[in-house]
Amino acid sequence: MTNPVVSAKGLYKRFGEHVAVSGVDFDIPAGICFGILGPNGAGKTTLIRMLLGMAPLTSGEYTLFGESAGVAEQRQRVGVVPQMDNLDPDFSVSENLFVYASYFGLSRLQMQGKVNELLSFSELSGRSSSQVANLSGGMRRRLMIARALVNDPDVVVLDEPTTGLDPQARHIIWQRLRELKRSGKTLILTTHYMEEAEQLCDDIMILNQGRIIARGSPRILIGKHVEPEVVELRGEVSQPDVDALLGELNIDYEHVGDSWFCYLDDARPLLERCTGFPKLNFVHRPANLEDVFLKLTGRELSE
Repeated sequence: MTNPVVSAKGLYKRFGEHVAVSGVDFDIPAGICFGILGPNGAGKTTLIRMLLGMAPLTSGEYTLFGESAGVAEQRQRVGVVPQMDNLDPDFSVSENLFVYASYFGLSRLQMQGKVNELLSFSELSGRSSSQVANLSGGMRRRLMIARALVNDPDVVVLDEPTTGLDPQARHIIWQRLRELKRSGKTLILTTHYMEEAEQLCDDIMILNQGRIIARGSPRILIGKHVEPEVVELRGEVSQPDVDALLGELNIDYEHVGDSWFCYLDDARPLLERCTGFPKLNFVHRPANLEDVFLKLTGRELSE
């Protein structure tokens, strides 16, 4: 076993009376995509800021590349894709990369070939001289990922990299992130898209109220916390109708608004009964990471 890229012990962050991160412990091995999930206010952004040296710890310790964090040389080995777009609108696509590279002491001559590689990687070769304002949302996000790679980092931190993008743009970015992982880079990802976490993450940590409430691969989390099949019920039915439908089946379910979420090992008996309720709409599907997330963190808004 090689040393973990990140090792955190007892990380604690308080803002006045508010505890944002409460004594978390975790290691991140090299070469994986590590997901940090949680509802709004769970402590994800604070934790990322602590790991990047942007927010001081209240207590605890962590190492980056086996050394106490905060050394400038370590930051040279980290690339960051922030949640908010902070590309420079006064520069073209390629100039954004050249200027950002200069912050790492890399000259235009050193970066010429690298910039061309990054533009090709992000499918922006034909947009090299375009102004940032003329790019689509997906192009801007791909450019931000390319910018995070100018210093050839070993770790890439991605804070909700596909928020607001259409499915085509999201899938292109997923392909690029998988390529980065195959090249040996370690990805640290925060996202609100559970499908994104399932697609990309080898290991996931779920936070709630600053604490780790679950940890494991998507497959392990689904197998541990929910039954393998889900039937969603909705329509012009009442709770007594649902009680009659479920009968003696002894099904674990949640009632949320006008919907009932039933979790089962074998959905066939319930599906046979559903046909007797013409006003009932139902969907049968495999359990997924979103089911785990909502079961562990709740279905109410957390803001």
